[in-house]
Amino acid sequence: MAEMMLFTQRVAALKAEFERAYHASPELIVRAPGRVNLIGEHTDYNEGYVLPIAIDRSVLVAATERADRTVRLCAVDFADRVSFSLDHIGRAQRARWSDYQRGVATVLEERGFHLPGLDVAFSSDVPIGAGLSSSAAVEVSMAVTWQTITGFELPRADLALLCQRAENTFVGVNCGIMDQFISALGVNGTALFIDCRTLDHRPVSLPQGHAVVIMDTAKQRGLADSAYNTRRAECEEGVRLLGAHLPGIRALRDVSVADFELYAGDLPQTIRKRCRHVIGEDQRVLDSLEALSRGDAPAFGKLMDASHRSLRDDYEVSCRELDVMVEAARRVPGVLDARMTGAGFGGCAVALVDAQHTGAFVQQVAADYQQATGLKPSLYVCSAEGGASVVH
Repeated sequence: MAEMMLFTQRVAALKAEFERAYHASPELIVRAPGRVNLIGEHTDYNEGYVLPIAIDRSVLVAATERADRTVRLCAVDFADRVSFSLDHIGRAQRARWSDYQRGVATVLEERGFHLPGLDVAFSSDVPIGAGLSSSAAVEVSMAVTWQTITGFELPRADLALLCQRAENTFVGVNCGIMDQFISALGVNGTALFIDCRTLDHRPVSLPQGHAVVIMDTAKQRGLADSAYNTRRAECEEGVRLLGAHLPGIRALRDVSVADFELYAGDLPQTIRKRCRHVIGEDQRVLDSLEALSRGDAPAFGKLMDASHRSLRDDYEVSCRELDVMVEAARRVPGVLDARMTGAGFGGCAVALVDAQHTGAFVQQVAADYQQATGLKPSLYVCSAEGGASVVH
């Protein structure tokens, strides 16, 4: 009830900001959620498996169609405005935050959809740079806005792929499909298993009696400036080298743990470590599905633990703050387990906690983390939400 009241207040506030900016009421308001990934990290761009949930933090877009081809954007959170023409879309010279909207417009136009101009105001309570996919939520919310206003037909999976393309080719971040997919197709109350090659997906029940707690370290990381693209290139090199022994593989998802162990010695040390993480992580996702299907919460907790250790030691995308947060979480009674989530180098960790202990958990972990790092974290209990939708 409290969460619904807060959301209603957010919608009302955005509507008021739109009216202040454009002296008219918006035609519609669209919501697209952020996400947290429970297990399956750095596997999506290797055509592997992931298990995220859409969370109850979101980007809200208020919009009205214009008679011309101008897009006016009001970023409420930044107190900034910018406009561009759909006839001459270019990267922003300033207001770089608008490259996400520009990128979505570009890929939709390239797909053959003739877009109208829009007046837009948007706001978000998805933390920026925390690894909860605020950028994907912006992209999906804009794509759904244009789709709703114009009525063009496009399956949600294809819409997610276009949003991914916008981030890859326009923004310049070589992300996989998970972030846009879960924001567009999340299922209320469940996690979503996604095969990132085939895009097959299905809802997966979470452990009964447990809540998902997101733990923001307050250490931001810039995804485009991080080692993310380097890790992707290292994985591609691993595929090339392993292909000498395993003809026909096109991604690390095609390599079994057993085959990797046979040929790992032929890989350079760094490439070997990167491949070991991805190949092992894909197997951990599949093992997680089995554990959750039989209601074996402790087994799932052990897989989360193994995932964090692999991300820390083999993929080397953790950091002191993430490790401190995870260890602090593991010490508190009622926790199933915890791990870093997202691209790494800062951002968030995620824990599964006995629902009866969440209050004490949040208080204790926040205190322990702040004492150890001097940073004030943000922890909140979240629920699994549905994908993007029109809310007004």
